Amino acid sequence: MDALLLSRIQFAANISFHILFPTITISLGWVLLFFKLRYNATGDAAWMRAYFFWVKVFALSFALGVVSGVTMTFQFGTNWPGFMETVGNIAGPLLAYEVLTAFFLEAVFLGIMLFGFRRVSNAVHTLATLLVAFGTTMSAVWILALNSWMQTPAGFEMRDGVAHATDWWAIVFNPSFPYRFVHMLIASGLTVAFLVAGMSALRYLAGDRSASMWKALRTGVFLGAVLIPVQIFVGDLHGLNTLEHQPQKIAAMEANWETRAGVPLVLFAWPDEAARENRFEVSVPYGASIILRHSPDGVVPGLNDFVDNHPPVAPVFWAFRIMVGTGLLMLALSWAAAFFLLRRDRLPKLLAYAYTPMAFSGWVATLAGWYTTEIGRQPWLVTGVLKTADAVTPVPGSHVGFTLAIYLVLYAVLIVVYLGVLTHLALKAAREGDNSPLPGVIDKPMSQPAQAGE
Repeated sequence: MDALLLSRIQFAANISFHILFPTITISLGWVLLFFKLRYNATGDAAWMRAYFFWVKVFALSFALGVVSGVTMTFQFGTNWPGFMETVGNIAGPLLAYEVLTAFFLEAVFLGIMLFGFRRVSNAVHTLATLLVAFGTTMSAVWILALNSWMQTPAGFEMRDGVAHATDWWAIVFNPSFPYRFVHMLIASGLTVAFLVAGMSALRYLAGDRSASMWKALRTGVFLGAVLIPVQIFVGDLHGLNTLEHQPQKIAAMEANWETRAGVPLVLFAWPDEAARENRFEVSVPYGASIILRHSPDGVVPGLNDFVDNHPPVAPVFWAFRIMVGTGLLMLALSWAAAFFLLRRDRLPKLLAYAYTPMAFSGWVATLAGWYTTEIGRQPWLVTGVLKTADAVTPVPGSHVGFTLAIYLVLYAVLIVVYLGVLTHLALKAAREGDNSPLPGVIDKPMSQPAQAGE
C-alpha cells in the first residue's frame, strides 16, 4: 500500500472530522453572547432558555473539536515529518500562539460560562461568554494564518533547505489570509445559522411553540439570510485573489484546459485528465471570463500551462460546485423563511421540513470548500517550497492503513453519537417547551452572585 496516498487520506479524514466542530464553535459563541445580551436588555427569560439549550451544543462541539485537533496535530510528526523539518520554524510558533492566546482563554472561561452562572454575577458570566467567543475567533486567526501561509507563503527565506522567518507580519498577513479568514468566519456563521434554524425547525415540527424556540429560529433564519449574500461577495474577492496567486487552482475549479479569452462557465462536465478535455460538458458562454475577469473577453488561465504542477482536476471541480450549489440552496431557503417571518410572522411547515435536513448544510459547504482549497494546492504542501511527496513518513503503508481504519471507525461512531445527542436534546426541549425548570440564576436578579448552597 502506498504510504503517501494513505497518509493523505488519513490526514484528510482527520481534518474533515475536526473542522466540523470549530466551524460550529467559532460562531456559536457569538450567538450565545447575543442571546445573553438580549436577556440582559429585556429581562425575557426565553432568551436565557435559548442560551442554556445552545450552550450544551457548544460544550459538546468544543470537546469533540479539542480531541480531534490533538490527533490531527500528532500527524505532523507521525505522517508528515518533512513538514516540520522544513517549515517548523514558522508552523511551530503559529500553532503555539493558537494554544497560548486562544485555547487557554476558551478553556478557562468555558468553565465559568457552563457552570458559573450560579456562582458569579451576571456581568462576570456575560464577560466569560464574550471571552470564550473571542477565544474561538483568535483560534481561527492563527490556524488560518498558517494554512494561508502554506497556500501563499511570504516573509521567509530558505537556508540549507529550511524555512526561516524574516517578517512575521508578512507571514501572518500573507496575500491570501484576509480573504480566507473572512470567508471562513462567514462560513462558520452560516453553519451555525442553519444549525440553529434547522434544530429549531425540528422542535417546531415536534409541536414546540415556545418563545425560546421562536427566538432561536428567528435568529438562525435572519442570520443566514444576511450572511449568505455577503459570503457570495467575499467568495468572489477570494476567487480573484486565488486567480492572482494560484492560477492553476482556478483552472482546475473551472476545468479550463487552454489559456484563452471568452472562457465559458462549465456547469457540468466530467474532466478527463488523460485526454486533457471535458466530457459531457454543459456550459454558459463567456461565463468564466465574466466572473473571473469581469469581462466577456477576459483571459482565463488553462491547465495545459501547468502540466506537471496542477492539482487533480475532477475532485477540485466537483468540490467547488458542491460548495456553490449548497450556498445557492441556503440563499433560497433563508430568504423564503425570512419573508414569511417578516411579513406573516410564521413559518410554513413546508419550510420547516426543508430546514430540518439543512441543519448541517453548513458542514457540506465547509467540507466542499476545504477540499477545493486543500486538494487545489497539490502537488504542493507549501506552495513553491515543499511538495507533499517530499514530506511523507517513511513508515510502511500497511501501518498507515491500520491506523486509518481505526480512525474511520472511531469517527463514524462519534459522528453518529453526536448527531444522536443533538436530536435527543432538540426533541427533549420540544417536549418540555418553556415549562422546564430554569437554573436558579433566572429566579433572582443576576447582578449579585447566588448564595452558597443555593
